[in-house]
Amino acid sequence: MNSKILSDIGMGSWDIGIVILALAGVLFILLIICIVLSIELSKLKKRYNRFSQGRDGKSLEKEIGSLFNENATIRQLAETNRKDIRVLYKKMENTFQKVGLIKYDAFAQMGGKLSFSLVLLDEKDNGFVINSVHGTDGCYTYSKEIKAGICNLPLGDEEQKALNMAMQK
Repeated sequence: MNSKILSDIGMGSWDIGIVILALAGVLFILLIICIVLSIELSKLKKRYNRFSQGRDGKSLEKEIGSLFNENATIRQLAETNRKDIRVLYKKMENTFQKVGLIKYDAFAQMGGKLSFSLVLLDEKDNGFVINSVHGTDGCYTYSKEIKAGICNLPLGDEEQKALNMAMQK
C-alpha cells in the first residue's frame, strides 16, 4: 500500500507497517520519559511543601530576609568582640600576672613565720618585690623594683626565692 503523504515527503517506497512500528516505539519512549518526569515533579512538590509548610511565599521571604539581617548583626558583634579582646590583651600586658610569696621567720627567736617576701610581675617580668620583716621591736617593709626579671639591688634569699617562684608562672 502506497501512501500519498509518504510519497510527497520522499518515503513512498517505505513500508507503512515499519513506519507505524517506529512511531509506536518513539511514542513508548516518550511515555516512559513523561512518567519519570511526573514522578520527579511529585518528589519536588513534596520537598517544596515541606519547606514552605504553614507559610506563604511572602512570609517565607520575610523570614529569609530577617535571617540575613541577623547574620549581619552577628558578624558586626563578632568584629566588635574581636576588637574588645585585642584591647583587653593589650591592657593585660601591664597588669600583674605573676605572683611569688615566701613566708619566713626573720629572726630565730620569733615564731609563726610573720615575715614575707611578695613579688608581683607583669607579662614582661616587670614589677616589684615587697619585703616585710617582723621583729620584736616592730615591722619594717620595703620594696625593690624588678625590670625584665632583674633587680638592680641585691636580693635576700627569701626575695630571690619569691622572684624565682613568680617567674616560673
